[in-house]
Amino acid sequence: MATLHSAPRFTQIEGLKTTLSAALGDHLIEAHEEHGELLLTVKRDSIEDVLRILRDDHAYQQLMEIAGVDYPSRAERFEVVYMLLSLTTNSRIMVKCSAGEDTPVPTVTTLWPNAGWLEREVFDMFGVLFAGNPDLRRILTDYGFEGHPFRKDFPLTGYHELRYSEDEKRVVYEPVELAQDLRQFDFMSPWEGADYVLPGDEKADTPPVDDPKTTEKPSDTGAGAKTDAKAAEKVSADAPAEKDGGKAADAPEPTEDQPSRAKRKGKTSGTAEATEVDGKDTK
Repeated sequence: MATLHSAPRFTQIEGLKTTLSAALGDHLIEAHEEHGELLLTVKRDSIEDVLRILRDDHAYQQLMEIAGVDYPSRAERFEVVYMLLSLTTNSRIMVKCSAGEDTPVPTVTTLWPNAGWLEREVFDMFGVLFAGNPDLRRILTDYGFEGHPFRKDFPLTGYHELRYSEDEKRVVYEPVELAQDLRQFDFMSPWEGADYVLPGDEKADTPPVDDPKTTEKPSDTGAGAKTDAKAAEKVSADAPAEKDGGKAADAPEPTEDQPSRAKRKGKTSGTAEATEVDGKDTK
């Protein structure tokens, strides 16, 4: 027997863009569909009001995730993305706003309590500040950690390493010592052209020789009729195989003289009689 549910099996987003755009009004900057979902870009200071409207008036009950994105070339380098789920309509949408290193985003812990930990993750990994978060502390990195690992300009190895010291019986931080230079990120693509010389390309920009060196006569290069005649001579002219006509030597005579064995008596193989020679057992 088929079971019927009130929620549709998949989201119908036809008309959803128009409906939500009208509901958000001046809070909305841009709305477009991407990967089969609706993506709304809103003003940073309006993020709490926008999410309240979507939760209370359009049944987006659950805040599934808050993610951060880093675009270092932008004036406001970070984007904060909120992923919402409607259980009644089986619909997912994404709402995002931009932020800078010193421009805090209003907290949404007043709408969803789980936003507290999600905002702490974005703060820890990207350094985005959330105004109004009651406990904005690091949640993934260790105590005393410096920097934000998900930023594009974060050093690949860090400047300190964490280890347990048997001598001091505690966890200690020590400077990282590496021969490779892995702490500089210039945001340049070597395929699009960098402002510096890449390793291995030191001779790529060497100008061609103005006056190439040429030879005026064959003797300068070692070529000529005398060299051709020398090359035509047989190298193996004095080899032993050439002196005796190049014939292969006969096979040597055997060095062992084995006496011939008498014929076996009997017609049956595999019997005692077949293994006897002159009436004596050969075993």
